[in-house]
Amino acid sequence: MERILLTLASAALMHFGTGLHPIWWLTWLAPLPVLFLARRSGRGTAFASGTLAWLGGQVQMWPYFTQTLEMPAPLAAGLIVGPALLYGAGVLLFRTLLARGKPLLAAAAVPAVWVSTEYAMSLAAPHGAWWSLAYTQADALPVLQTASVTGVWGITFLLLFVPASLVAARRLWVAGAVVALVLGHGFVRLAVPAETGGRAVALLATDNPEDLVTRYGKAVDAAVAGGAEIVVLPEKVFKSADLPFARPGAEVVVGIAIETNSAVSYPSGVRYNKHHMIPGLERDFQPGTSLAFLDGDRLGLIICKDMDFPDLVRQYGEAGVAALLAPAWDFDEDAWLHSRMAVVRGVENGLAVARTAREGRLTVSDNRGRIVAEAASDKTGMTMVRATLPSEGSATLYTALGDWAAWASAGLLLPALGLIAKRRSRVVGPSGS
Repeated sequence: MERILLTLASAALMHFGTGLHPIWWLTWLAPLPVLFLARRSGRGTAFASGTLAWLGGQVQMWPYFTQTLEMPAPLAAGLIVGPALLYGAGVLLFRTLLARGKPLLAAAAVPAVWVSTEYAMSLAAPHGAWWSLAYTQADALPVLQTASVTGVWGITFLLLFVPASLVAARRLWVAGAVVALVLGHGFVRLAVPAETGGRAVALLATDNPEDLVTRYGKAVDAAVAGGAEIVVLPEKVFKSADLPFARPGAEVVVGIAIETNSAVSYPSGVRYNKHHMIPGLERDFQPGTSLAFLDGDRLGLIICKDMDFPDLVRQYGEAGVAALLAPAWDFDEDAWLHSRMAVVRGVENGLAVARTAREGRLTVSDNRGRIVAEAASDKTGMTMVRATLPSEGSATLYTALGDWAAWASAGLLLPALGLIAKRRSRVVGPSGS
């Protein structure tokens, strides 16, 4: 009965601490029950409890995958079951190393397995770093600042290392020291106020598909009359580039879908073509390969899903842009999560993000991930959000060093797996008997 209750507890915490609407502090607690169970159980129980806890927490994503994103059922099942098996393997590795008297290595092995899994999926799957646990902490701003050093990989590592070290070492100071270091770094960064010396921006969106040229035209006029120098409309609003959106003294960024998915700025004509298409839904579009800049290279253009890919946004960080202008199109239920992925990209690379989404949120965030302005798109009327962008970017260690934390996590697995292999060779002996 204890095994069942602890597994169910972890699954419940995982359910509410992850998904499309996570409660950030529950994410830290989710691993504790199954790790505690693994400490005092056999290998089979450790693996099974970890696997079932992940499955129980992530089965909530099935309708989103199969209905909202229209994924084939086998693929959706693989995206839930595959990671569950790897999560179970991480719990099993934790139990094995703990039994062999290596508590700190055991605590590090759990996040090392998961960070390596996330990183491999970001490289191999068509959805980038969409799957990272780190986004659960997007509203926990002191924790989020870790992304400026490690990217999402460091935050994921923390989410698993802290509870694992509590269970493995039974020493509060280990977890406490890590948390204190993270929070100290976070609060120091957050003490720097947002820089707002750049251009005024207005985000516009409506979910009503009727008479869009006229309605957006009037909204653009109102935004420019109110002082906006940059106006951003959502993704794939129009199917023609011949649009009446040129305004004196302002740039109007419009989402257009013709042969590809583009963001076109009027009157300059600067065009950005989306790099990463949604499998199936955008299979007929030709992907882009280059970056696009406005305002003397201080502003970059990008589109929706492209912000799920850390390496692409990092290129803008390396170019020194102050902010990204991002037309987007969400699916209502994922509005919070997808907007926060963009916020995290901004923290990673020290830049602001102005993202306007159909069926989602219009969000402006600064380079610390603070929400400057935000509103939900409206199914009938026009939503407008105003803010002032920074005049320059803020360099980060992540921009300079890239995914070093992911590779370091993978490197931590080598001594763990090496210890297990060495122990097995001793047990088997040179004759194999």
